[in-house]
Amino acid sequence: MDILGMDKVSFSYNSAPFIMNLNFRVGEKEIVALLGPNGSGKSTILKLASGILKPDSGRISLWGKDIFTYRGKDRAKLISYLPQILDFNLPFTVKELAGMGLYPYDIAPELSVEDALEMVGLTERADARISELSGGERRRAFIAMTILQGAGLIMLDEPLANLDIKYQVELIRLLKGLREQKGISMVMALHDINLIHHFDRVYIVKNGTVVASGPPREVVTESLLRDVYEVEIKLYPQDNGTFLFGI
Repeated sequence: MDILGMDKVSFSYNSAPFIMNLNFRVGEKEIVALLGPNGSGKSTILKLASGILKPDSGRISLWGKDIFTYRGKDRAKLISYLPQILDFNLPFTVKELAGMGLYPYDIAPELSVEDALEMVGLTERADARISELSGGERRRAFIAMTILQGAGLIMLDEPLANLDIKYQVELIRLLKGLREQKGISMVMALHDINLIHHFDRVYIVKNGTVVASGPPREVVTESLLRDVYEVEIKLYPQDNGTFLFGI
């Protein structure tokens, strides 16, 4: 079952067409990657899918219902969006930031702030200021806030940007664990092709258009990468489903 559907969606910036006839799907408990070069439209697609931007044409459905028929707080209980640029100098503790995820609720859900911090491995840092955390810890603190929001679909815009390999691996493991524990679906925008084997499905985006979609092993080819990134890349599929890339 698709929990998010985007059908023939188009969007313009200042009357200049950017996203054109986009078709996009996310299923239950599915982890989806949006892959493409900078400026290809990944962030705009996430904002459209989250209801932050309204399309010029086409339909966006969330659990079978037009996304714009939901009230703001009701929509926030179903879908959450974590932008690429985060304010790491906020004057809050980890616990206070995570607690902001409860804003859609008049009655708090079963998951507590302490539960969310435990899930992201920040229990011992609950009283620390956001500004005191490492880069990976800061990302996890914002993810704790997103988890506590209780949405069944999470949109993440380049959550691995500017993180070293250790924190990238930690975050991917965390997100996969959330899928298993909470049944959460996720869409993640990224530009690192070395990570796509972690995803169930990948959408390749260029100039506001999806040029290919499907399981990573079936979709990603040398010719596609050459067309999208305009560079020659050697692709070496491995027996375990991963890839090695060369030049």
